[in-house]
Amino acid sequence: MDMKGSIIALDLDGTLLGSDKRVSARNAAAVLACHRAGKRIVIATARPPRSVTELLPVELLGISSFVFYNGALIRDTQSGIEEHLPIEADVTAELLDYCGRHMAECHISMEVNDAWFANRDLDDPGFYHSKFKPTIRPLSELRLQAATKVLLTSFREADAIAQAFAERANVVLTDGGRLLQIMNKSVSKAAGLLRLCVHYGVPASEIVAFGDDMNDVDMLQMAGYGVAMGNAVPLLKSAARHVTGTNDEDGVAAVLERLA
Repeated sequence: MDMKGSIIALDLDGTLLGSDKRVSARNAAAVLACHRAGKRIVIATARPPRSVTELLPVELLGISSFVFYNGALIRDTQSGIEEHLPIEADVTAELLDYCGRHMAECHISMEVNDAWFANRDLDDPGFYHSKFKPTIRPLSELRLQAATKVLLTSFREADAIAQAFAERANVVLTDGGRLLQIMNKSVSKAAGLLRLCVHYGVPASEIVAFGDDMNDVDMLQMAGYGVAMGNAVPLLKSAARHVTGTNDEDGVAAVLERLA
């Protein structure tokens, strides 16, 4: 593999995390070795800060920069970087009105800069960290929030939502078509990483990025070297420079051990 990189960008679920939602000892050791070799570690995830704090070992939390919410929030505490790009208030209101009119049965979950709200109790804990529960609010209240990200489960007509808001929001279908993630139009993992690159003075060609799902496609396409996990969706594998082992086979470490 002819790769080089001063930034290692790592998705979490299905990538750095195994099916048990843990970072294996081998993966952790490989990431730490890259950090000691002078490479920046960036966790690029759809998750909010609170669940990342629960999922990552403390030694990785201390050395990492973060692209949260698919890029709606970037943070590097050591460098004093924090940028938040929520969905515009009028778009949030229109989106929730649309859901109320066309798919009243769907479950709506809303992140507001690490505060979590929902329109009803969520019935699929597999998408969320079990330690946290959303604050239940009616749609009339949720539509007044400046949403960092809106998530829909138990929905129908995902294509119709994507088409209706194509010019005003970034709508991504993930988790085997069971989770619809909606962010500010300018938000993506690639855009979040590029904003960090500007701060660091590092070109995108020096990013080695790892992912497994549809919200990782633009990140792998933008990076100098994109790595798809063995368990990745087919489109991501076709966009990657290399396909490694699965998340349960320490596929991240298999690549990083050649970089450290």
